[in-house]
Amino acid sequence: MFGSLRRALCAVAAGILLPLAGAGAQPAGAAEAGADGQAVRAAEAGAGYWHTSGRQILDAAGQPVRIAGINWFGFETGNNVVHGLWSRDYKSMIDQMRSLGYNTIRIPFSDDIFKSSTVPNGIDFSGGKNADLQGLGSLGVLDRIVAYAGQSGLKVVLDRHRPDAGGQSALWYTAAVPESTWIANLRTLAARYKGQDTVVGIDLHNEPHDPACWGCGDTARDWRLAAQRAGNAVLSVNPDLLIFVEGVQTFNGVSGWWGGNLMGVAQYPVQLDVPGRLVYSAHDYATSVAQQSWFSDPTFPANMPGIWDKYWGYIFKQNIAPVWVGEFGTTLQSTTDQKWLAALVDYLRPTSTYGSDSFHWTFWSWNPNSGDTGGILKDDWSTVDTVKDGYLTSVKAPGFPTGGGGDPDPDPGTAACAATYTVTSDWGGGFNAEVKVTNTGTTPVNSWKVTWTWPTTRQITSMWNATHTQSGLTVTATNATHNGTIAPGGATTFGFGGTPGGGSTPTPTCTTT
Repeated sequence: MFGSLRRALCAVAAGILLPLAGAGAQPAGAAEAGADGQAVRAAEAGAGYWHTSGRQILDAAGQPVRIAGINWFGFETGNNVVHGLWSRDYKSMIDQMRSLGYNTIRIPFSDDIFKSSTVPNGIDFSGGKNADLQGLGSLGVLDRIVAYAGQSGLKVVLDRHRPDAGGQSALWYTAAVPESTWIANLRTLAARYKGQDTVVGIDLHNEPHDPACWGCGDTARDWRLAAQRAGNAVLSVNPDLLIFVEGVQTFNGVSGWWGGNLMGVAQYPVQLDVPGRLVYSAHDYATSVAQQSWFSDPTFPANMPGIWDKYWGYIFKQNIAPVWVGEFGTTLQSTTDQKWLAALVDYLRPTSTYGSDSFHWTFWSWNPNSGDTGGILKDDWSTVDTVKDGYLTSVKAPGFPTGGGGDPDPDPGTAACAATYTVTSDWGGGFNAEVKVTNTGTTPVNSWKVTWTWPTTRQITSMWNATHTQSGLTVTATNATHNGTIAPGGATTFGFGGTPGGGSTPTPTCTTT
């Protein structure tokens, strides 16, 4: 809730508190205790892509892992790149995260980074800093961050935070960024990092809130149904990814934090085509973000476990699926907030007691310039707020094997494309549609092919600027001779008429040929 405040670009100094006993980073090679009390060497767990079993996330070898990470934002803002690079080299940031015991980075982004006109800004190249980022677009910078994170033993979760840099949206789409664009861009990311198991999953959309609903059946508002559509689209491109699905604000008249209400899962679970890929995600905050009724309860903070059980904890406790608290944070300036954070960390289950049979988490945020929480770093973008970091010590977890991040100097000759499908007119007995094909790679596309499958029977009656074949419900369109070549960042379109009208819009797949 009130997420736009949390992204305000103003620095808030952390409150002065006494450090917690035992504060400090957990050594990278420390052993974690399993639920049966037996030690599991950290270096043995986390390799490859991950999947789920009940409430646990397992690595490629079937060993349980725990996400214990940090949010590093900026790609979703007008800078179109993670913040702080105006002060430091990105590699030194990742090294510091690793040294503090964080094992995963959640990276928010907006759909703006897929536009050819988008240019990252706010990067300091002086003194050799960020030298290998010069001349790269936002996606190119993201490639380098992913690669270095993987080399350092960190995993990455990509978070579709906003449809554009202007701000968050209640629903997963806006007039300017329709659902088709949202899904196409998610598929582009899934394809871009296929085979690079540093990227273990995608958080489909940040903090859905009113009028978003869960289980209401209205396809324009039902986030659960939208998450299924998007999640299955991602998995159709890369079936190895985890799909992170946040909650909503209100379910059956009960409201909570934006994205933090998962009460509807009990009655309306998300159903994905690939089993073992679903992780539910909740957000939870303290009074520095907004007041909630439970903070003034006379039993606070003893009442908080019951609150968390009701909104999202029951999913873990009933062994339905893993639960990841993708965001939680506070300035720690009030006693209430200090009690809240201590209670939440305890609720998330200490690693020394429960090992990876625990809730997963990424703290908000690494950045100090989050207006209503501050960050793990202080305003100089270097000094650690050891008090805030110390609260998290008991739930930090071992890092993961290095590698899997892909080539740190990606081949500049990448050819890739994406397609979006738009109905331009529909008169019941028939319809017209346009498909836009965009070169999302770094070299020219010489020819392309777009495929989609309609959910109900339809037939193409004519097509222009492309040729096609149709087999049952599946259509394959191939470029014409005059529009097969597309420059990087460029686009072309083709159109067609069909019959009958009505029905839902399919999600097309684009491949270079």
